[in-house]
Parts: sequence; structure tokens; C-alpha cells
Amino acid sequence: MKDSLQPGVSMVRRIVVDGNRTIGFMGEQGRVYATPELCRDIEYTCREALLDHLQAGEDSVGLEIMVRHTAPTLPGMAVEITATVAAVEGRKVSFTVAAKDELEPIGEGKHIRFIVDKEKTYERLRAKAAKRAARSG
Repeated sequence: MKDSLQPGVSMVRRIVVDGNRTIGFMGEQGRVYATPELCRDIEYTCREALLDHLQAGEDSVGLEIMVRHTAPTLPGMAVEITATVAAVEGRKVSFTVAAKDELEPIGEGKHIRFIVDKEKTYERLRAKAAKRAARSG
């Protein structure tokens, strides 16, 4: 990770709520931005905020997310997600997040990501896959 990764680093991401980001269980009249999709969009925004501050071969994974989804957003509405680095503790990066649509705030929360070396991560995944194969074989 680069020295540029400090508290206060921020990123704003704008998305439009399409049909894939909405709930369907309440029928067409009840379609709104789904909470799991808001969480996914928050994770991607935080990851993107880190990318310019990582060394070659590094990426990040999510460790924890806490989100309050406080208002509905209709399909077709624009949403703005702001992710701000709150703390950097070694490879653990904590974010505060806020989301709003065209009319009002719709959510807020915290997200923690961990910076990883991709090759070491791939090694751990291969080892886990081998362990699984040995148990089922």
C-alpha cells in the first residue's frame, strides 16, 4: 500500500438504480433499491477508493459491513455513494459511507476492507481447494 492512503481519502460513485438492483418480492409496484445491492455498491465504491493507493499485486477484500438503509429509492433514480477512509491500521482500512438519491439521504454505515497480496491469496485459495478435494475424494 502507498503512503497516500490516509484518513480523509474519499470517493463518490454515482449509479442509476436499474431493475437488477431492485427487490421483486413485492411486485412491480413495490420495486425499490434492494438493501443487498446497496451493500454491494458500497463495497465496490470502497474498493475503488483504494485502487489508486495500492501497490502492484495488491487488492482488497471486505471484512465487515454495517449499513442502515433508511429510505426507498425508485428504479431509474440516481444514487450517490460517498466512501471516506476513517482509519488505516496496518492493512485494515475502515470507511464511513453515506448514500443519497436524487431527493434524500437513503443510508449510512461503516465498511472495513483488508488489503491483500493477490498471489498469497491465490495460494491460500488453492490450498483450501486441495484440502476440500482431499476430503471428498
